Amino acid sequence: MCEGKQQGTATPTVLIDNNRTRVTEWRFAGRGDNTGWHVHAYDYVVVPVQDGILEITDKDGNVTKATLKTGVPYFRDLGVEHDVANGNDFEFAFVELEFLEKLQA
Repeated sequence: MCEGKQQGTATPTVLIDNNRTRVTEWRFAGRGDNTGWHVHAYDYVVVPVQDGILEITDKDGNVTKATLKTGVPYFRDLGVEHDVANGNDFEFAFVELEFLEKLQA
C-alpha cells in the first residue's frame, strides 16, 4: 500500500491483496475528505467509479484539479507523493490497483 505520512478522512477498503496486486476502493464522503499525505511505493492505476473532480496537492503545495470520468483509468509510476481530496459536493469513489510484483522479461 502507499506509504502514509498522515491519516486522511477518506475510507480505503482493500478488495484484493495478494503477492502480485492490491486493489483498494477509496471512498470520500464529502468535499474535502482526503487520503492523507502519502508516497506510492508501487506503480498503480486509478479507475473512477463515477464522474467527478479530485484536488491533488503535490509535495510542493501545488494543487491540480483533475476531472475524472467513469471507467476511464489513468496510470502513475511509483514514487508519486501527494494528498488527494474530494473536489465535489457529493460522495466520490475510485478503485486503485497497485502492481506489487515486477514481471520478469
